[in-house]
Amino acid sequence: MTHDADLESLKLLVAVADGGSVGQAARSLRISQPSASKRLATLERHLGLELVVRTPRGSVVTADGRQVVAWARDLLAAVAGFHADVARLHGARAGELRVAASMTIAEALVPTWLRDLRRGHAGVRVDVTVANSTEVARLVRHDERIALGFVEGPTVPSGLDSRVVGEDRLVVVVAPGHPWARRREPLPLAELAGCTLAVRETGSGTRETLDRILHTRPGPTELALGSNAAVKGAAVAGAAPAVLSAYAVAAELATGQLVAVPVLALAGPRKLRAVWPAGRTLSPLARDLLRVIDRPSAPGGPDGGRVASAG
Repeated sequence: MTHDADLESLKLLVAVADGGSVGQAARSLRISQPSASKRLATLERHLGLELVVRTPRGSVVTADGRQVVAWARDLLAAVAGFHADVARLHGARAGELRVAASMTIAEALVPTWLRDLRRGHAGVRVDVTVANSTEVARLVRHDERIALGFVEGPTVPSGLDSRVVGEDRLVVVVAPGHPWARRREPLPLAELAGCTLAVRETGSGTRETLDRILHTRPGPTELALGSNAAVKGAAVAGAAPAVLSAYAVAAELATGQLVAVPVLALAGPRKLRAVWPAGRTLSPLARDLLRVIDRPSAPGGPDGGRVASAG
């Protein structure tokens, strides 16, 4: 027996355990099924263990195979972490920082954070990917080049460490000509839940927060739009009341294009978070960016993250 087990063969074994089929595992790794079968046979010969049993219903991982799969998962995660650390080291030496941010955070907060970061790192190159919070979490988990993500929403995405970098709240806004714009009493939450609303798409932190607030809402009608600008545009045009981050509508409220509607029990502040893979050591540039955000004067920081009442 030898102990020569290559990483690609271990990935294949894990894929067989997850999918229950050599053919499916081969397709997921973009290799032919004969090649996959040959790799598994070579792996079994090198380890001196029977790992997979072929049956008419598919491939079954043996008891020894399940133990090897568990060890392989740990090994593959460690290798992925090693490559991620090396990539971040290269980026830090090159003065490069890649982050991903939810739309609201990218529009309202990231520009000032990066301006302040560059005061101490004049030559730094920063690449910002903008997506909704669900997609940001996915990128942070799977793209080793992304050093940090910034998300909204009521919970910390699974598999990620986090730090609170600010606070935000949701606000209901309407065009000045809408009947709600003249309300003197707060709108009951049930009335909000029963009408058509312009909202962000599923996957955004704003939408996730709203769905939790309106969990009793029966079969809502809605205008689900993929950007803050589109949702605001629908409200300004009078198509429907909109629910957005107070950051996202601050300019329109200041100019009178939109009017904030007080709503009973809409919810208090929600947390804005920086996230990164659990257990990962942050690069020096990523740590410096968090230090910039933590400064009291930074928007979203300890004194800058509380959004003033829009009502």
